[in-house]
Amino acid sequence: MVVAEDLQCLKSIALMGGMDGPVSISTQKLGAELGISPQTASRRLISLEGQGLISRTIRPDGQFVTITATGEEELRTEYAAYQRIFEEGEQAYQLQGELISGLGEGRYYVSIAGYVDQFRERLGIDPFPGTFNVRLSPASVETRRKLAGLDWTAIEGFTDHDRTFGGAKGLRCTIAGYDCAIIVPGRSHYPDDIIEIISGTGLRRALELKDGDPVTIEVKRE
Repeated sequence: MVVAEDLQCLKSIALMGGMDGPVSISTQKLGAELGISPQTASRRLISLEGQGLISRTIRPDGQFVTITATGEEELRTEYAAYQRIFEEGEQAYQLQGELISGLGEGRYYVSIAGYVDQFRERLGIDPFPGTFNVRLSPASVETRRKLAGLDWTAIEGFTDHDRTFGGAKGLRCTIAGYDCAIIVPGRSHYPDDIIEIISGTGLRRALELKDGDPVTIEVKRE
């Protein structure tokens, strides 16, 4: 868990432009922004780097800092928490994309008891063999990033027959009224515009879809 002081430092770096790429930041400037000494600011940067929330490069013209994807997700999680505090009622997110074929791994992984049992118990889904894969539109890629701060369900890693299987996280959603869940492996190999979905129904057949057909995914936040 990121401590409050580090999170405040991460926010300041973002406001200085660190979300957009390498930004020149001195410990004196950062310390002044946070109301702390340059030495303490240096320790904050070291801590953020150690947690993988920023990357740093030292050049002859100064120190350049970039917020990593992990750091961005941490900020989005904090943002979503404030949304839950100040926004009332239910909020729905809608993702638009097109159906694509996966790499064939989904059918294998959703057949493994260690995963299937957790999908049933934690997500309420007895998964159909295989995953439903969607390539998101550019606008929906940004919407997907907002989902990082929602309450995802942890899928624990486990060992079976001397083989270790990694953890994942799942988020309930619906497609055309069918209950589904977005699954993100702990070590995802897919780019940001691709998502994997499990469902208790073979959605391709039930919805008569083929690769390239439009798909709408709805995620509700209470």
